Amino acid sequence: METNKRIKKVKEFDAVKMMREIRDKINLETKDMTFEELRRYIDSKLTNKTRLIGQ
Repeated sequence: METNKRIKKVKEFDAVKMMREIRDKINLETKDMTFEELRRYIDSKLTNKTRLIGQ
């Protein structure tokens, strides 16, 4: 009978963890905003000319 031996690989980059951290940060920043404030917040983030690494 064979046993499954799995080697646990340490991730260099965890996309799910990063997404959760970003989502939590945004939720904290916007938790008490009205719809209009949230709309301005989103618009400002979309018009901000930030450049992602590698682009």
